[in-house]
Amino acid sequence: MTRFSKGRALAVGGALVGALVAGGPAAYGALAGEDTGRGQAYVETHLYFGTQRSDGGPAVTDPQFMDFMDRRVTPAFPEGLTLQQGRGQWRNAHGVIERERSYELLLLYPAAEAKVRDQRIEAIREAYQREYAQESVGRADDRTRVDF
Repeated sequence: MTRFSKGRALAVGGALVGALVAGGPAAYGALAGEDTGRGQAYVETHLYFGTQRSDGGPAVTDPQFMDFMDRRVTPAFPEGLTLQQGRGQWRNAHGVIERERSYELLLLYPAAEAKVRDQRIEAIREAYQREYAQESVGRADDRTRVDF
């Protein structure tokens, strides 16, 4: 399991936000907390899938992962999703740092459907852990506004 498959900015300096808000499009206003009124209330969920197996078996291959996507993820989120490959690391239950090929799955869904979607997401996480001997599948949720 990979907790962080790529670097993420945790904070943005005040000067940068000021420059973006003052000189950029209205969409940048959201970075400074300004509500542009655009888009609908959505939830953004990131799932982090590692490929090293905790039972010592062979790593999950790309074809195996894509088969998992076809069987478990696409039926639960047929509206669309984004999948990225990465390299990640995490400390396993034995205290060993594992570096591995990983996948980050991004799901966007209406906030009004969060309860139903949560059940689908948890089923995906549990299935991957069970099928590929994973200690966990990382999850991060955030509220956002989306306009398609």
